[in-house]
Order: sequence, then structure tokens, then C-alpha cells
Amino acid sequence: MALPDAPGPRDTQALLSASQSVELRRRDYHVERPLLNQEKLEELGHWGSVPRTRQWRIWLRCSQARARALLFQHLPVLVWLPRYPVRDWLLGDLIAGLSVAIMQLPQGLAYALLAGLPPVFGLYSSFYPVFIYFLFGTSRHISVGTFAVMSVMVGSVTESLYPDEALNSTVSEAARDADRVQLASTLSVLVGLFQVGLGLVYFGFVVTYLSEPLVRGYTTAASVQVFVSQLKYVFGLRLSSRSGPLSLIYTVLEVCQKLPQMVVGTVVTAAVAGVALVVMKLLNDKLQRHLPLPIPGELLTLIGATGISYGMDLKHRFRVDVVGNITAGLVPPVAPNPQLFAKLVGNAFAIAVVGFAIAISLGKIFALKHGYRVDSNQELVALGFSNLIGGIFQCFPVSCSMSRSLVQESAGGNTQVAGAISSLFILLIIVKLGELFQDLPKAVLAATVIVNLKGMLMQVTDVCSLWKANRADLLIWLVTFVATILLNLDLGLAVAVVFSLLLVVVRTQLPHYSVLGQLPDTDIYRDVTEYSEAREVPGVKVFRSSATVYFANAEFYSDALKQRCGVDVDLLISQKKQLLKKQEQLKLKQLQKEKQLQKQDASSKGTSVFTNVNTSLEDIESNNVEDSKAEGRQEVNPGDKLEDTAASGQEDAKDPDVSMLETLGLPQPDFHSLILDLSALSFVDTVCLKSLKNIFCDFREIEVEVYLAACHSPVITQLEDGHFFNASITKKHLFASVHDAVTFALQHPRSGSISPVLVTKL
Repeated sequence: MALPDAPGPRDTQALLSASQSVELRRRDYHVERPLLNQEKLEELGHWGSVPRTRQWRIWLRCSQARARALLFQHLPVLVWLPRYPVRDWLLGDLIAGLSVAIMQLPQGLAYALLAGLPPVFGLYSSFYPVFIYFLFGTSRHISVGTFAVMSVMVGSVTESLYPDEALNSTVSEAARDADRVQLASTLSVLVGLFQVGLGLVYFGFVVTYLSEPLVRGYTTAASVQVFVSQLKYVFGLRLSSRSGPLSLIYTVLEVCQKLPQMVVGTVVTAAVAGVALVVMKLLNDKLQRHLPLPIPGELLTLIGATGISYGMDLKHRFRVDVVGNITAGLVPPVAPNPQLFAKLVGNAFAIAVVGFAIAISLGKIFALKHGYRVDSNQELVALGFSNLIGGIFQCFPVSCSMSRSLVQESAGGNTQVAGAISSLFILLIIVKLGELFQDLPKAVLAATVIVNLKGMLMQVTDVCSLWKANRADLLIWLVTFVATILLNLDLGLAVAVVFSLLLVVVRTQLPHYSVLGQLPDTDIYRDVTEYSEAREVPGVKVFRSSATVYFANAEFYSDALKQRCGVDVDLLISQKKQLLKKQEQLKLKQLQKEKQLQKQDASSKGTSVFTNVNTSLEDIESNNVEDSKAEGRQEVNPGDKLEDTAASGQEDAKDPDVSMLETLGLPQPDFHSLILDLSALSFVDTVCLKSLKNIFCDFREIEVEVYLAACHSPVITQLEDGHFFNASITKKHLFASVHDAVTFALQHPRSGSISPVLVTKL
């Protein structure tokens, strides 16, 4: 009989479409296989340890291909620029670059003021780092440059080391600004060194310790810090510089105290500029579908405010502070001051981590949206070189701006060519047009900063969403926010990271423990408290933890296991030992009594010899000889008897009937086998190994055999390396699945020989 032809792809698809509704309703499968413990599984699958690759050998390999790969890895522009599609992408990058530059001009001036520096250094920080990132960066859409959070972190350092109160007859404002510029540039070099070093040693994973709730809570608190720092420019007040814990609270209190001293002209200027910016942003949101480019509201506001300030002489007539002198041209490179490294190392590391976290999180969002990959280690190197080289040219630390990145992506930007175009536009302003903004009021820059904080301040709504989604993440968000508000940015970040890591430890210490039951007619086991149809297998307890077992929760695991089993294991073991000890004491007492009786019998026989006067001399002598032999035997016999009794006691101890719970009159557990589902374990340590061994020992004391199930291969390897398996705990106690272990336990109600040549049917 000929076999039918195999169905083709079309036939298979037709069959699937015809019977899809039936198959989705019910799809049964039947499997019959041998019952598998770990030994049989290794034989069946020919298990062998995976050979370890030594990565350092690859790193130290020297060849032309290796050198070429390293060059392309650390200088990505050599990879994508030769393949750049000019006709398809150049126009979009040109429009995006001009749009970003229009935003970068006012933000650079404003964020330099936020960092406590003259505004022109914000323009420098918008040129050098952007061009360096064009060469080394891997993200195609983020806009590198000045950012509010980074600027306020720099400002807290500059104002703490060179406060405004230091101004007097001997220290002029120009000298203070020069010291602050040197401090900020040195800080940028140190930040760059940290980032480059961490990137070269592949330490990009450090950002994984900054969870999304932590970053969002931190940036929200930083935006509050930025908002408060701009109040002195909005109201035209002279405030004392503060840093450290509670500095934000003291600043707010001082602003409230000095409100009667505010300059009305400055407040009006800031209010008008803020309203104009908000109106233009609203127009952009409503007309974005109809406009080829967004309205450059910030640039128009700056130009209009500068013209009004110059025409109405706001500085002298209304006491409105203006930007002042903006030197045209670029400044020569300046070496950093190594004497400041010791003072700045802690702040530099915090700024390096925060700047990288913001850049890589935003870069990964765009990469996921547009289908390319961002290398976190190379991003560290790129940001590091941007800050390192920028610091030499008197820039302050920079990162990625959220608002500019969104504009660059939405305006049609495809690569960092848009960033290079924006940096060239900023260069033109620095060289030729910067001095035109000397009459720009600082209140307008403050209003620009505050209006741009809208996106970060709106992150407060995370509290409502996290309350519904995940209370633990909400706790991280709140602790980060409160710590950053009260303790300042550097200490707040440290507290947030430590708290989030401790919360992870606490959550692993308190996992969900469950006793599993079998779903009817399946090999699936689920928590009996969650699934009403799940039934415990008679005589078998299946226990599972939702987290790995290690030193921090091993004791909790053992306690939860004994509690969920419904048997006071420790009490039962204690009672058993007490009864066995009493039995031994009773045997010893009985032995002592027998010894005393034997002595009494011996003494009574001796006296009877002398009282028998009718006996002949020969009989007496013969009796004396026999009695002496008997005494000799009796002198040796008690010691032998003690040894024999002790030996018999040991034999009784070895006899299972003597130490059985039923023989001792103790209650027996209602299950004969315990199965530990270890599928959640990702690793084991020495404390976990000892805890598992103690579980085997304790439950065997109460006549319950213990089995392990569903271990992953790395865990099995760690069990072998930790010498967990021995003569009493072998791989025959470890099964491939929970159902294998349950099937075996049902066929071996009490501990005995293990021969898994059985068949399990699913």
C-alpha cells in the first residue's frame, strides 16, 4: 500500500485554517517515557559541561582584523558615514540640525546660568561635546549638550566652593567667575575620565542599577531643584549660596522672606516671557500637523526680549539684570587643575553616572523605535570623550537633552549629522552673533528654563500609575524623590541606589512560598491556594519558592517549608530523641540491676561452700576449684555483659523498628515524601547547600524522604562543585520534573531502594 504524499505548505495552511477553531478549544497530547532522574537524564541526553571560553584571550589577541574591529568599535563614524544615503537623509538631518540649534542657543545660555557660570560657556558646551559625540556616539537621534539636571548638579558644586558671599573688595565678580569656570572645566575632565575608564572596562552595565522609577524620581526631584534655583532670577533677589542637606528648604524659606525686596521689572519680564513661551508651545502642539517645522518660540522670545531690553534700557530704568558681556570667538584650551580632583571626585562620579543613565535610557528608546542597536559601553566612551575634550576647552559636563532629542527625531533627523550641523550653527553664533545677546535679561533665560521643566515636573503623575501597577516601584520613586529634595543631588542619588538594592534583597528574603497540587489529568502543579481545582497528591508534599535560595533567605526558606508542611518537625525530632534517650537510660539501668543480681548470686554461692560441714575434704577441695573457676568467669562476665548490651543497644538503634515513630508512640506525618521544586533557583551558595542538606537530614528523621526536582544545569553544576551529592544524597534524588518526582514517590511510599526504571504517563 503506497504512502500518501506529504502535505505541502499550502495544504498544511488550509488544514490549519479549517481546524483552527477546533484546535484552539482542545488540543490533547499523550507522552509515554521513562521516569527520569538526573542520572538517567544525563545518560539519555549525553550531558557534558559547557567548555568555558576565556574572554581575556580574545581581548589580548593581536591581529589586523582585531585592530580593525577595535577601530570600528570605538570610532563608529567610520562605519556609518561612508554608507550615508545623502539623497534620502541629508535634507531631514539638515532641518533637524537647524531646529535643534535654534533650541540649543537659548538653552545653552540659560543652563550656563543654572550652572553658576557666564552664559557664553553654555554656548561652548553646546559646540565641542556635540561634535565629539558625532564621531564616537552610537545613537542616531539623541541630542547631546547642556541639560538642566546636569547643570544644576554642576551649579551645586560651583556655588558651594565659590559662593556669592565671597564677593568683596578683594574678590571681584570676574575673578569669581574665572574660578568657577576653572572648577567646572576640571569637573568636566574628571567626569570624562570616569566615563571613558568605565566604558573601556565594559562597565556599561552599571546603569542597570538605576531602575526607571529611580531615574524618573531623581529627574523629577532635580527639576524641583532647578525650579527653585531659578527663583532668584525671576524675582531679582540676591540669595546666599547653600549646598548640602536641606539646602533646598532653606533656599525656599529665604525666597519667601525676601519677597518684599523683589524687583517688579524683573518679575514682569519673566512673566511676559513665560506666557509667550507657553502660548507658542501650545500653538506648536495644535498646529504641528500643518507646519513643516515647529515655531522656534524660544529663539523668537530671546530675540524679542533682547530687542525690547536694548530699546527700553531695562537694565538702568527698571533694574533688570542682563547677560552682560559675551566675548566673540573661541577660547584657547586650558589644562585642568589637578589640585581640585580630590574635592571633586565624589561629585564627578555621581554626575558621570547620572549623565550616562539619562543618555542611554533615551538612546535605547529611540533605538527600539527605529530598529537599531545602541552599545552602552561605547556610549560611555563617547560621553566621556565629549566631557573630557570639552573640559579642556572650558566646557562644563553635558549629557543628553530630552526636549532637543524629541525635536531632532520628530523633525526628520536620521543620524548624528544633524548634531554636527547644529554644532556648526552654534559655532557661527559664538564667532559672529553671540555679542548681540548682551542685553538679554536673565529673567527671560530663567523663564525659558522653567517652561522647559514641564515634561519632567509632569512625572509627578507617576505616583498614581505606580500605586496601581507596583507599590515597590512607587516606594523607590518616593524615597528617591524625597532623598534628593532633602539631601541634595549627590547624596540623594547614593541613598536612592542603596535603597533600591536593599529593597531587592528584602524582596528576595520574602518571596511567595507555596504548596503545589496537581491539576486534574495533567502533569502541571500549581499553588493549591490559588487554583481551586489543584489537589495535593496523597502522601506527597510539593513545595516551591518564587525566588532563588541564598544566604539572605535560606533560613526563611527552611522555616516556611516546615510551617507549610503542617508538621512541627523540630518538636517531633526533639521528642523522638528524648524517647530514644530514655530507652537507652532504661537499658543502662536494667544492665546495672542485672550486674548487681549476678554479684549477689556469686556471694551467696561462696557462703554455701563454708556452711556445708558434712562434705568431705575432697569434695570441699573439688568444690573450691569449681567455685574459683566460676568466680573467675564471674569476674570477667560483667564487663563482657556490658559490652554485649551496648552492642545489642547499637543493633537496636540500627533496627528500624526500634526508632520508628509508630514504635515510639509518636504521631506520623500524613505524607511520606517531600518534593522541593527548585525551578526558581538561578544559583546556589554554600549556605543554600547546607540548608538543603539539613532539610534532608531533618525530614529523614521523621521518616519522610526528600526529592529535588526541576533544577537547571548551572545549578546542578554548582551542586556538584559544592560536594552536595554523597552516598546518602545522590543524583537519583534529583528528577527532571515535579511530575517525575511525584510518580516515583507514589511508587516508593517509604524510603527504600531507588530504581527509576519506571514509566510515567502524561
